[in-house]
Amino acid sequence: MDMIDLKIGDDPSLLLVDDDEAFVKRLAKAMEKRGFSVETASSVAAGKAIATARPPAYAVCDLRLGDGNGLDVVELLRERRPDARIVVLTGYGAIATAVAAVKIGATDYLAKPADATDITNALLDHEGELPPPPENPMSADRVRWEHIQRVFEMCDRNVSETARRLNMHRRTLQRILAKRSPR
Repeated sequence: MDMIDLKIGDDPSLLLVDDDEAFVKRLAKAMEKRGFSVETASSVAAGKAIATARPPAYAVCDLRLGDGNGLDVVELLRERRPDARIVVLTGYGAIATAVAAVKIGATDYLAKPADATDITNALLDHEGELPPPPENPMSADRVRWEHIQRVFEMCDRNVSETARRLNMHRRTLQRILAKRSPR
């Protein structure tokens, strides 16, 4: 899909919420070149403040931020501006968090590393086309990790309750949750 086919619309306002300063600077510059009017925030609090004062037409929000969960920004923005197109971006991709993001009102969910083209396409794609199937299916380790993440989300991110339901020692679960997802 070419970006030429995709139109920004009358309101080019874009909010980028990410605590990786170098990444957000590069992305802001790239998105400005594509015609967006960019505002950045490096925390949930700053993202919520901008979403409240000047709700943008578009937003890209990291899931894990220093002061909390980026889904809080998504939820507030969805309340303030129901037509906003919001992409949740994370280095800790899991099916459970993707489902939670979409239920809360995100338009799309991308795993890092995602470049400006991927993000622009996700923000502007109104067709809702399904992506092509993956060339390599998930590994057994990845399937296990996804299941643990799903149960963790179902238990409202309570480690003790998740460990009990998975019949796993709490410390073992904490070690698994602290690691990045397997490929």
